[in-house]
Amino acid sequence: MFGVRSVTFFLARLILGYIFIMHGWQKLHTNGISNVEKGFDAMGIPAPNLAAQYATWVEFVGGILLILGLLLPIVSILLIADMIGAIVYAHWDAGFWTADGGYELPLALIAGLLAVGFAQAGNAAADHYVFRRRRRGAVVE
Repeated sequence: MFGVRSVTFFLARLILGYIFIMHGWQKLHTNGISNVEKGFDAMGIPAPNLAAQYATWVEFVGGILLILGLLLPIVSILLIADMIGAIVYAHWDAGFWTADGGYELPLALIAGLLAVGFAQAGNAAADHYVFRRRRRGAVVE
C-alpha cells in the first residue's frame, strides 16, 4: 500500500524527472548535441563534446530513472554534478535570480535531488523492490 510519504516522494520525483527529461530532450532534439557542444565551448567548459554528451544523456535518462525511482542515489549524484557544472559555467556570473540567468533553478534542483536521492523512497519507487531482498538479507545476517 502506498502511504502519503510514498506518494509525495513519487510526486517530487515525477516533477524533477520531468524537468530533467525536458532539458535532456531539448539538448538532444531541439538544439542538437553539436549546438550544445558549441555553446559549451563558448562558455569555456572543458571537453565540450564530452560535457555535452554527459549533460544530454544524464538529464534525459536520469530524469526517466528519477520517475521510476531506480538507482536514486547514483542518479542524484550524477545530476547534482551536472547542476554544479551548470552553476559554475553557465549561471554563476549572472547572480542568483533565474530571471537574470542566475543559478536559482539549478540550486533548487540540487535541493530536490538531495531530498529524493538520499531518503527512503517508499513503495512507489523501483529501488524499494529491487533492493528489498538485499535489505532482508542484511537484517538476517
